Amino acid sequence: MRRFIVTGTPGAGKTAIIRQLEADGFDVVEEAATDVIALCQAKGIAKPWKDPSFIDSILELQNQRRCRADRNVDGVQFHDRSMFCTAALATYLGYPISKGFAEAMARTCAERVFEPAVFLVHNLGFIAPTDARRITFEEALRFERIHEETYLRYGFEIIHVEAGSVADRVATIKSRIQ
Repeated sequence: MRRFIVTGTPGAGKTAIIRQLEADGFDVVEEAATDVIALCQAKGIAKPWKDPSFIDSILELQNQRRCRADRNVDGVQFHDRSMFCTAALATYLGYPISKGFAEAMARTCAERVFEPAVFLVHNLGFIAPTDARRITFEEALRFERIHEETYLRYGFEIIHVEAGSVADRVATIKSRIQ
């Protein structure tokens, strides 16, 4: 199986790209952080990212989704974010990476779980806040840089997916996986 990561800052259009890839017949593994935020907020925790355990909750859900997806698919699979994005989030929030998390990332790299090329979806020039997305455009730009630095630090090649229509962005991704 070939697993590709699609990443980028909140509001960059990743979800629209992932939905189009799914509509085009590719298997996708959903992003976890937004679902963790929604669940916590439903339980009355307004800002779950204020608790360092938030990072572990995301990592756990990402791992569950990847394991479930691996049982069902051969071929190409797209991941809407990965554990490396969670590491970037920890850096952005100022939380340390636990020893176990660092070991999991090293193991994931050593086992070549993901393809070495990561699709970095660049911002659209603005950001629309939501209940889960409470980040300014300036903060999003900083977060985008942290994502890129994190993936480079772990040896990934960055494939830049520049702002544009969903069709153009998906075409960029498809051209690189063939």
